[in-house]
Amino acid sequence: MLRPPRPHLKRQSINALLPNAITVLALFAGLTAIRYGLQGQWDKATLAILVAGICDGLDGRLARLLKSTSRFGAELDSLSDFVSFGVAPALVIYQWTLHQIGGLGWAAALVFATCSALRLARFNTALDEPSPPPWQSHFFTGVPAPAGGGLALVLMFLSFELGDAGFRSAYLNAVALLCIGFLMISRLPTFSMKKVRIGREMMLPALIGVAVLAAALINFTWWTLALIGLAYLGSLPFSVTTARRMAREAEASRPVQLAEPPQP
Repeated sequence: MLRPPRPHLKRQSINALLPNAITVLALFAGLTAIRYGLQGQWDKATLAILVAGICDGLDGRLARLLKSTSRFGAELDSLSDFVSFGVAPALVIYQWTLHQIGGLGWAAALVFATCSALRLARFNTALDEPSPPPWQSHFFTGVPAPAGGGLALVLMFLSFELGDAGFRSAYLNAVALLCIGFLMISRLPTFSMKKVRIGREMMLPALIGVAVLAAALINFTWWTLALIGLAYLGSLPFSVTTARRMAREAEASRPVQLAEPPQP
């Protein structure tokens, strides 16, 4: 009886492997965050998740730049995102505070991680759907997993600066995890930076802004990260109204199809 041939991955150039290597680094960072969380090194755990977020932002852009996007890379990226921004934040926050309320805290961590998995599964299935209207490429559906993982840590960032009183409340963090989880699986349109283009006249102000952000992260790390998270939450109402306006404009600009006259 002949055995069916085994599937083999196509040989890839070094340039094609670079984005996947960065994705693996993001996965390593997420797993390392779990290790630091188990050791009670909360600042290192959050920084490891931040490193995973930076790698996640680089791998896709590098793949598009090198024209080496693939379904394998997309699946690997989703697996890395689930570990780094779903499992890692949930476990770190559980070890930090949610364990104080026992099963309720564990349930909140499970719901958050599950919502992250559902969000990524929905994103992957959307890749096979027909091309959406052009205006939809400027938005995600629901809060992306990396943003959700960052939002889950905002209370921890604030506690590093203002102390544990209040911000380390197990009930407060459980409610925050549940709310962020539901935002991830919601149908809310959220801003996507993939289509943002910077004109030449804005290049210098953009570089200055990056320098100011880098200086703030170095000197006021936790305040800056907390403010970025709060600013993202504040942008959600604007993303919804902007998406609705663009949808109305697209609908208004669609040519009207006249009914054909009846045939004699």
